[in-house]
Amino acid sequence: MSCGDFVTSRNATEFRRPYHTAPQEAGRPPKEKWAPILPACENSRVDPFLISVPAACLVTGGVVAYGAAFPRAQLFGPTIFRTNSPRKLAITFDDGPNPAITPKLLDLLDRYQAKATFFLIGRFVRECPDLAKETVARGHAVGNHTESHRNLFKLGPAQVTVELRLCHNAIANTLGAPAKWFRPPYGFRNPWVIPTAQALGCKTVMWTLIPGDWLERPAEWLIRRMRPIAERAERKATGGQKAGTRGTGDVLCLHDGWHRELNADRTRTLAALEHWLPRWRDLGLQFVTMDEAVSASAA
Repeated sequence: MSCGDFVTSRNATEFRRPYHTAPQEAGRPPKEKWAPILPACENSRVDPFLISVPAACLVTGGVVAYGAAFPRAQLFGPTIFRTNSPRKLAITFDDGPNPAITPKLLDLLDRYQAKATFFLIGRFVRECPDLAKETVARGHAVGNHTESHRNLFKLGPAQVTVELRLCHNAIANTLGAPAKWFRPPYGFRNPWVIPTAQALGCKTVMWTLIPGDWLERPAEWLIRRMRPIAERAERKATGGQKAGTRGTGDVLCLHDGWHRELNADRTRTLAALEHWLPRWRDLGLQFVTMDEAVSASAA
Protein backbone atom coordinates (compact mmCIF):
# COMPACT_ATOMS: atom_id res chain seq x y z
CA MET A 1 0.00 0.00 0.00
CA SER A 2 1.06 3.55 -0.55
CA CYS A 3 0.10 6.82 1.07
CA GLY A 4 -2.55 5.22 3.25
CA ASP A 5 -5.44 6.81 5.00
CA PHE A 6 -5.17 7.69 8.65
CA VAL A 7 -7.07 4.98 10.53
CA THR A 8 -8.92 6.07 13.62
CA SER A 9 -8.85 3.99 16.76
CA ARG A 10 -11.58 1.51 17.46
CA ASN A 11 -14.42 2.17 19.82
CA ALA A 12 -13.12 2.06 23.35
CA THR A 13 -15.57 -0.69 24.28
CA GLU A 14 -13.59 -3.10 22.13
CA PHE A 15 -10.63 -2.77 24.45
CA ARG A 16 -12.22 -3.62 27.80
CA ARG A 17 -12.02 -6.62 30.09
CA PRO A 18 -14.34 -7.74 32.89
CA TYR A 19 -13.54 -7.71 36.57
CA HIS A 20 -15.70 -9.00 39.42
CA THR A 21 -17.11 -6.57 41.95
CA ALA A 22 -19.66 -8.61 43.88
CA PRO A 23 -19.62 -12.05 45.53
CA GLN A 24 -21.16 -14.81 43.49
CA GLU A 25 -24.68 -15.78 44.55
CA ALA A 26 -25.82 -19.39 44.48
CA GLY A 27 -26.78 -20.43 40.97
CA ARG A 28 -25.87 -17.09 39.43
CA PRO A 29 -22.80 -15.97 37.54
CA PRO A 30 -20.70 -13.26 39.13
CA LYS A 31 -21.63 -9.68 38.40
CA GLU A 32 -19.17 -7.94 36.14
CA LYS A 33 -18.13 -4.45 35.35
CA TRP A 34 -15.85 -3.41 32.53
CA ALA A 35 -12.49 -1.79 32.96
CA PRO A 36 -10.41 -0.38 30.11
CA ILE A 37 -7.17 -2.08 29.14
CA LEU A 38 -4.66 0.76 29.12
CA PRO A 39 -1.44 0.47 27.14
CA ALA A 40 1.77 0.67 29.09
CA CYS A 41 3.89 3.76 28.64
CA GLU A 42 7.13 2.51 27.10
CA ASN A 43 9.31 5.49 27.94
CA SER A 44 11.33 4.47 31.00
CA ARG A 45 12.31 8.08 31.65
CA VAL A 46 8.77 9.35 31.85
CA ASP A 47 7.80 11.43 34.87
CA PRO A 48 6.58 9.20 37.76
CA PHE A 49 3.43 11.30 37.97
CA LEU A 50 2.51 10.24 34.43
CA ILE A 51 3.09 6.62 35.31
CA SER A 52 0.53 7.00 38.08
CA VAL A 53 -1.98 8.35 35.58
CA PRO A 54 -2.17 5.78 32.75
CA ALA A 55 -4.73 7.87 30.88
CA ALA A 56 -1.92 10.30 30.11
CA CYS A 57 -0.32 7.63 27.93
CA LEU A 58 -3.53 7.34 25.97
CA VAL A 59 -3.66 11.08 25.45
CA THR A 60 0.00 11.30 24.49
CA GLY A 61 -0.27 8.36 22.12
CA GLY A 62 -3.32 9.87 20.48
CA VAL A 63 -1.60 13.20 19.99
CA VAL A 64 1.47 11.55 18.47
CA ALA A 65 -0.68 9.43 16.14
CA TYR A 66 -2.58 12.52 15.06
CA GLY A 67 0.60 14.47 14.42
CA ALA A 68 2.25 11.58 12.61
CA ALA A 69 -0.48 10.70 10.12
CA PHE A 70 -3.42 13.10 9.98
CA PRO A 71 -3.09 15.23 6.81
CA ARG A 72 -4.08 18.48 8.52
CA ALA A 73 -1.87 18.02 11.56
CA GLN A 74 0.86 20.59 12.08
CA LEU A 75 2.33 19.07 15.25
CA PHE A 76 5.65 18.09 13.64
CA GLY A 77 5.90 21.07 11.31
CA PRO A 78 3.93 22.95 8.67
CA THR A 79 2.27 21.10 5.81
CA ILE A 80 0.27 22.20 2.79
CA PHE A 81 -2.94 20.25 2.34
CA ARG A 82 -5.16 22.68 0.39
CA THR A 83 -4.87 25.08 -2.52
CA ASN A 84 -5.48 28.77 -1.94
CA SER A 85 -8.62 28.96 -4.09
CA PRO A 86 -11.68 26.71 -4.43
CA ARG A 87 -11.24 26.95 -8.20
CA LYS A 88 -7.79 25.33 -8.02
CA LEU A 89 -7.46 21.55 -7.96
CA ALA A 90 -3.94 20.24 -7.37
CA ILE A 91 -3.73 16.69 -8.73
CA THR A 92 -0.69 14.88 -7.36
CA PHE A 93 0.82 11.47 -8.10
CA ASP A 94 3.10 9.37 -5.90
CA ASP A 95 5.57 6.52 -6.42
CA GLY A 96 6.72 7.19 -9.99
CA PRO A 97 8.11 7.49 -12.49
CA ASN A 98 6.51 4.33 -13.86
CA PRO A 99 7.17 3.36 -17.51
CA ALA A 100 3.94 1.37 -17.72
CA ILE A 101 1.60 4.22 -16.76
CA THR A 102 3.30 7.61 -16.49
CA PRO A 103 3.56 8.19 -20.30
CA LYS A 104 -0.14 7.41 -20.74
CA LEU A 105 -0.95 9.65 -17.83
CA LEU A 106 1.05 12.51 -19.32
CA ASP A 107 -0.88 12.16 -22.57
CA LEU A 108 -4.19 12.18 -20.72
CA LEU A 109 -3.25 15.31 -18.79
CA ASP A 110 -2.18 17.02 -22.01
CA ARG A 111 -5.57 16.28 -23.54
CA TYR A 112 -7.27 18.37 -20.85
CA GLN A 113 -4.47 20.93 -20.47
CA ALA A 114 -4.08 19.75 -16.89
CA LYS A 115 -0.92 20.33 -14.90
CA ALA A 116 -0.02 18.14 -11.94
CA THR A 117 2.72 17.42 -9.41
CA PHE A 118 4.59 14.11 -9.40
CA PHE A 119 6.26 12.95 -6.17
CA LEU A 120 9.13 10.77 -7.35
CA ILE A 121 11.02 7.93 -5.70
CA GLY A 122 14.77 8.46 -5.99
CA ARG A 123 15.76 4.99 -7.15
CA PHE A 124 13.11 5.09 -9.89
CA VAL A 125 14.40 8.46 -11.07
CA ARG A 126 17.81 6.84 -11.55
CA GLU A 127 16.25 3.95 -13.47
CA CYS A 128 13.97 6.15 -15.62
CA PRO A 129 15.76 9.52 -16.04
CA ASP A 130 14.24 10.24 -19.45
CA LEU A 131 10.73 9.78 -18.09
CA ALA A 132 11.43 12.17 -15.22
CA LYS A 133 12.73 14.71 -17.75
CA GLU A 134 9.68 14.24 -19.95
CA THR A 135 7.39 14.91 -16.98
CA VAL A 136 9.00 18.28 -16.35
CA ALA A 137 9.22 19.11 -20.08
CA ARG A 138 5.44 18.83 -20.29
CA GLY A 139 5.00 21.50 -17.65
CA HIS A 140 4.45 19.44 -14.53
CA ALA A 141 6.13 19.91 -11.17
CA VAL A 142 8.02 17.20 -9.31
CA GLY A 143 8.56 16.48 -5.64
CA ASN A 144 10.73 14.37 -3.36
CA HIS A 145 9.08 11.13 -2.20
CA THR A 146 12.25 9.69 -0.61
CA GLU A 147 14.79 7.26 -1.99
CA SER A 148 12.97 3.98 -1.27
CA HIS A 149 9.56 4.81 0.29
CA ARG A 150 10.38 3.74 3.85
CA ASN A 151 8.08 4.57 6.74
CA LEU A 152 9.85 7.68 8.06
CA PHE A 153 7.96 7.62 11.35
CA LYS A 154 10.10 4.66 12.42
CA LEU A 155 13.42 6.23 11.45
CA GLY A 156 15.88 8.38 13.36
CA PRO A 157 17.19 11.72 12.10
CA ALA A 158 20.22 10.26 10.31
CA GLN A 159 18.11 7.70 8.42
CA VAL A 160 15.51 10.30 7.51
CA THR A 161 18.26 12.52 6.12
CA VAL A 162 19.62 9.68 3.98
CA GLU A 163 16.19 8.90 2.51
CA LEU A 164 15.47 12.52 1.59
CA ARG A 165 18.99 13.43 0.55
CA LEU A 166 19.37 10.53 -1.90
CA CYS A 167 16.11 11.40 -3.64
CA HIS A 168 17.03 15.09 -3.59
CA ASN A 169 20.31 14.31 -5.35
CA ALA A 170 18.67 11.99 -7.88
CA ILE A 171 16.20 14.68 -8.93
CA ALA A 172 18.77 17.48 -8.97
CA ASN A 173 21.31 15.47 -10.97
CA THR A 174 18.70 14.27 -13.47
CA LEU A 175 16.72 17.46 -13.97
CA GLY A 176 19.36 20.06 -13.25
CA ALA A 177 17.39 21.53 -10.35
CA PRO A 178 16.22 20.15 -7.00
CA ALA A 179 12.60 19.57 -6.09
CA LYS A 180 10.79 22.24 -4.10
CA TRP A 181 8.11 19.90 -2.75
CA PHE A 182 8.18 16.85 -0.51
CA ARG A 183 5.63 14.24 0.50
CA PRO A 184 6.40 11.64 3.17
CA PRO A 185 5.57 8.03 2.28
CA TYR A 186 2.18 7.03 3.69
CA GLY A 187 1.95 10.62 4.94
CA PHE A 188 3.82 9.57 8.10
CA ARG A 189 5.95 12.15 9.90
CA ASN A 190 8.01 12.35 13.07
CA PRO A 191 9.82 15.34 14.61
CA TRP A 192 12.76 15.07 12.15
CA VAL A 193 10.93 14.67 8.84
CA ILE A 194 9.70 18.16 8.02
CA PRO A 195 12.82 19.97 9.35
CA THR A 196 14.94 17.70 7.12
CA ALA A 197 12.79 18.56 4.11
CA GLN A 198 13.04 22.25 4.97
CA ALA A 199 16.83 22.01 5.13
CA LEU A 200 16.72 20.73 1.53
CA GLY A 201 14.53 23.66 0.49
CA CYS A 202 11.29 21.64 0.29
CA LYS A 203 7.80 22.35 1.57
CA THR A 204 5.79 19.35 2.76
CA VAL A 205 2.58 18.52 0.90
CA MET A 206 -0.24 16.35 2.21
CA TRP A 207 -3.77 16.15 0.77
CA THR A 208 -7.48 16.73 1.24
CA LEU A 209 -8.49 13.52 -0.55
CA ILE A 210 -6.68 10.19 -0.95
CA PRO A 211 -9.21 7.81 -2.53
CA GLY A 212 -7.12 4.62 -2.31
CA ASP A 213 -6.26 3.98 -5.97
CA TRP A 214 -3.57 1.49 -4.91
CA LEU A 215 -6.27 -0.95 -3.79
CA GLU A 216 -7.40 -3.76 -6.08
CA ARG A 217 -10.84 -2.36 -6.78
CA PRO A 218 -12.78 -1.70 -10.01
CA ALA A 219 -12.44 1.70 -11.65
CA GLU A 220 -16.09 2.38 -10.83
CA TRP A 221 -15.28 2.10 -7.12
CA LEU A 222 -12.45 4.60 -7.48
CA ILE A 223 -14.65 6.97 -9.48
CA ARG A 224 -17.15 7.01 -6.62
CA ARG A 225 -14.36 7.66 -4.11
CA MET A 226 -13.30 10.75 -6.07
CA ARG A 227 -16.80 12.24 -6.17
CA PRO A 228 -16.30 14.64 -3.18
CA ILE A 229 -14.21 16.95 -5.36
CA ALA A 230 -17.10 17.46 -7.77
CA GLU A 231 -19.58 17.81 -4.92
CA ARG A 232 -17.56 20.61 -3.33
CA ALA A 233 -17.17 22.35 -6.67
CA GLU A 234 -20.91 22.13 -7.26
CA ARG A 235 -21.67 23.64 -3.85
CA LYS A 236 -19.35 26.54 -4.59
CA ALA A 237 -20.93 27.05 -8.00
CA THR A 238 -24.46 27.15 -6.60
CA GLY A 239 -23.35 29.60 -3.90
CA GLY A 240 -22.85 32.37 -6.45
CA GLN A 241 -19.85 34.09 -7.95
CA LYS A 242 -18.54 35.61 -4.71
CA ALA A 243 -18.85 32.34 -2.82
CA GLY A 244 -17.00 30.60 -5.66
CA THR A 245 -13.89 32.70 -5.16
CA ARG A 246 -13.60 32.35 -1.39
CA GLY A 247 -11.96 29.61 0.62
CA THR A 248 -9.59 26.85 -0.39
CA GLY A 249 -9.43 24.00 -2.88
CA ASP A 250 -8.49 20.36 -2.95
CA VAL A 251 -5.18 18.52 -3.14
CA LEU A 252 -5.83 15.07 -4.59
CA CYS A 253 -3.36 12.25 -3.93
CA LEU A 254 -3.23 9.53 -6.59
CA HIS A 255 -0.53 7.08 -7.72
CA ASP A 256 1.14 6.54 -11.07
CA GLY A 257 3.49 3.88 -9.70
CA TRP A 258 4.15 1.40 -6.91
CA HIS A 259 7.06 1.80 -4.56
CA ARG A 260 8.03 -1.88 -4.62
CA GLU A 261 8.65 -2.23 -8.35
CA LEU A 262 8.41 -0.57 -11.73
CA ASN A 263 5.65 -1.21 -14.28
CA ALA A 264 2.87 -1.45 -11.71
CA ASP A 265 -0.69 -1.56 -13.01
CA ARG A 266 -2.43 1.76 -12.35
CA THR A 267 -4.97 1.54 -15.16
CA ARG A 268 -7.83 2.14 -12.73
CA THR A 269 -6.29 5.53 -11.92
CA LEU A 270 -6.19 6.39 -15.62
CA ALA A 271 -9.82 5.31 -16.06
CA ALA A 272 -11.01 7.35 -13.10
CA LEU A 273 -9.24 10.45 -14.37
CA GLU A 274 -10.66 9.95 -17.86
CA HIS A 275 -14.06 10.07 -16.21
CA TRP A 276 -13.48 13.05 -13.94
CA LEU A 277 -11.16 15.43 -15.81
CA PRO A 278 -13.81 16.66 -18.28
CA ARG A 279 -16.43 16.87 -15.54
CA TRP A 280 -14.16 18.81 -13.20
CA ARG A 281 -13.24 21.13 -16.06
CA ASP A 282 -16.94 21.76 -16.82
CA LEU A 283 -17.43 22.66 -13.15
CA GLY A 284 -14.83 25.42 -13.55
CA LEU A 285 -11.93 23.78 -11.76
CA GLN A 286 -8.38 24.70 -12.79
CA PHE A 287 -5.80 21.90 -12.75
CA VAL A 288 -2.66 23.32 -11.14
CA THR A 289 0.78 22.30 -9.97
CA MET A 290 1.71 22.82 -6.32
CA ASP A 291 3.62 25.95 -7.38
CA GLU A 292 0.39 27.40 -8.78
CA ALA A 293 -1.67 26.02 -5.89
CA VAL A 294 -0.01 28.38 -3.43
CA SER A 295 0.67 31.33 -5.75
CA ALA A 296 -1.58 34.40 -5.99
CA SER A 297 -5.18 33.16 -5.88
CA ALA A 298 -7.27 33.03 -9.05
CA ALA A 299 -9.60 35.98 -9.53
